[in-house]
Amino acid sequence: MDKTSSRPGPRYALAGCVMAIVLAAGLLSNGYGLLVEQLPLTRHAPDWPGFLDGRVTAEIADTLAKTPLPAGSASLERGASWLAVGDLGPRVRQGCPDWLFLADELEPHAGGDDALRTRAREVADLRTRLAARGIELLVATVPDKSRIAASERCGVYRPAALEGRLREWNGILQASGVRTVDLEPVLRGLPVQGFLRTDTHWNEAGAEAAAGAIAAAARALPSAAEALKPHQAFAITRGQPQPLAGDLIRLAGIDWLPAPLLPALDQEPRTTFAPVADTAAPATEDDLFGDADLPRVALIGTSYSRNSNFVPFLEAALQTRVVNFARDGGEFAGAAQAYFKSEEFRDTPPRLIVWEIPERSLQRPLDGETDIWEAAAAR
Repeated sequence: MDKTSSRPGPRYALAGCVMAIVLAAGLLSNGYGLLVEQLPLTRHAPDWPGFLDGRVTAEIADTLAKTPLPAGSASLERGASWLAVGDLGPRVRQGCPDWLFLADELEPHAGGDDALRTRAREVADLRTRLAARGIELLVATVPDKSRIAASERCGVYRPAALEGRLREWNGILQASGVRTVDLEPVLRGLPVQGFLRTDTHWNEAGAEAAAGAIAAAARALPSAAEALKPHQAFAITRGQPQPLAGDLIRLAGIDWLPAPLLPALDQEPRTTFAPVADTAAPATEDDLFGDADLPRVALIGTSYSRNSNFVPFLEAALQTRVVNFARDGGEFAGAAQAYFKSEEFRDTPPRLIVWEIPERSLQRPLDGETDIWEAAAAR
């Protein structure tokens, strides 16, 4: 099947209509603001010197910016650009039909190799500090969507310089004694793609496969018998696929368009999970849900840990409950900084910490992340 990097049949006529609407709406908006809301066109009486030094035109621009249209004009422009030429703005790239990618995954960072090695040393240092307290650390780095779904990139360019960073990262951590989970072969080995087409994140198939690999690594730890308590089984029910408009559609600014004009929406099954009582050792409600036997596994990470039922899949694979401290937009260290400074870590430290890290954050410029190690050392 031939794949192209642009949408079939660009809708120039429809885009032209949208642009005409934008212009007409702009005229109406400006007229409404000036005539009905009686916005003053300028703050001072216009004069020739004011025209020459740009003061008058600047004041007119400020007034027009207060009229009703500007807040929505950017969205209209984004929709028109998408319909006309398939442009999704600076942060989203379109690959094969209906496949979107985050531009940040595709951009090398100046000094990225040094940043990666610095972060690896910090993780190794944290692992030593936690081990002194009897806490295991397990690092699972999520490969870029553009790495795993390479066959769906079509014309989207991924620099060759990025290909070795995941291997280098895991290699440095392993050489430093940090236990890692290599998710790349796990996600590549799925019979279907493990990522959503219109979203940054993995789909349920990818989340379940990653959770299974992490659980297998956790069960192999020397402290597994103590860390994976209390035991909790779960009944899993697979739901019917439902349409999902991914975050890349929102990031591109076209989520306001009707569905037929968008990339084809993902279809996700919406799996549900229900705890199952342990009949071999009946437990009271306090035992299961109270403070009598708290979970001993903590998860820190990013929005990957908050999407596609990753945590329920991880709990089901571990057969124990997991406390999720992941944060949307946390990148490399956001969740770690917050967690190691928290009362939860101070008062109820876990026996195992699973740290989910997106590959794309490894080479970002360093932004004061060493604070997390100071916070962990102080506890």
